Amino acid sequence: MKATHPTTPHHKPRTRRLPKSAAAALLVVVGLIAGLAACSSAQHKADPGLAVPGAAAPGTPGTPTSAGPTVTPTSAQPSAPTGTTGATGTTGTTAPSSTSPTSAHKSPTGTSTTSQTSATPAHSASTSETNTSLAGRIQPGVAYQGVATEYAAADGNGACLFGPAADMMIAAMNELDYQNSEACGAHILVRAANGATVTVLITNECPYPCAPGQLDLSQQAFAKIADPKAGRISITWQLISPAASTNISIRYKAGSSQYWCGIQVIGERNPVARLEVSTGSGWQQLPRASYNYFLSASGVGCGKAIRITDIFGEQLTTAAFPVEPDVVQPAQAQFAQH
Repeated sequence: MKATHPTTPHHKPRTRRLPKSAAAALLVVVGLIAGLAACSSAQHKADPGLAVPGAAAPGTPGTPTSAGPTVTPTSAQPSAPTGTTGATGTTGTTAPSSTSPTSAHKSPTGTSTTSQTSATPAHSASTSETNTSLAGRIQPGVAYQGVATEYAAADGNGACLFGPAADMMIAAMNELDYQNSEACGAHILVRAANGATVTVLITNECPYPCAPGQLDLSQQAFAKIADPKAGRISITWQLISPAASTNISIRYKAGSSQYWCGIQVIGERNPVARLEVSTGSGWQQLPRASYNYFLSASGVGCGKAIRITDIFGEQLTTAAFPVEPDVVQPAQAQFAQH
């Protein structure tokens, strides 16, 4: 018989116990290691009491990377004019023509007898210009430079359609300064280089070859300041507001009726800037024709009250005038002197 050996049982691993003194020492070492690790970890956190480079301190706004778009104020001064401006006014470059403009005036019907072309302003102001917006090109208180020529004015009637002149101290204004008849009725003081002066009433227009700044005086007026043989002289001139012995008058143009009318102001001390007619519900401004009448194409206001404004802004209101074509009807009013 085989010998039977007993099966060897499995044994549990033997655990060696440390002495109490060694275990205590090990616990001390583990505690030290854990403390060092915690200290090292704490060093990576920002100390709330210290500023970290590149970061804003608590309670202090950080510096923005951009302050936003920069706004540059726009200048309130007006743009400089494109022309050449001197210390005393605007100076153009167009030289007056040496051709006599005698045959170039507009006929009393308002039709030019010669061709017209636009021109560059050539007169210059010798005093500061005013801000009278109603005055147009010819400003009160401003002296303009130009030339004076002379023409045979016949009975004195011209493009302004005032009719025959009672006083031949009259003149035709160059086309540019005539400005669609706004110069009609203006009183102009003309001064020659020799110091002689004459006051003329603008009753006509002088188209090309009259240059900007040029006045074409009646032969009678020219003779007051120069030898008629000279024919052409240098002058300065300015708008004035003279004494007046009469009141203004109103005239309806030939052909006027209740359906269409043209209204003209005669004998004004200061140039007329605007004319309005009563419509029953207010005032309506009428457009001005180049032959110095204010037109109502639809008949509105014809025969009604009239309100007239001069270049200084003064307004005169007249009673209603009957529509009597080509009849001078006196009004009991006159503009103030300036």
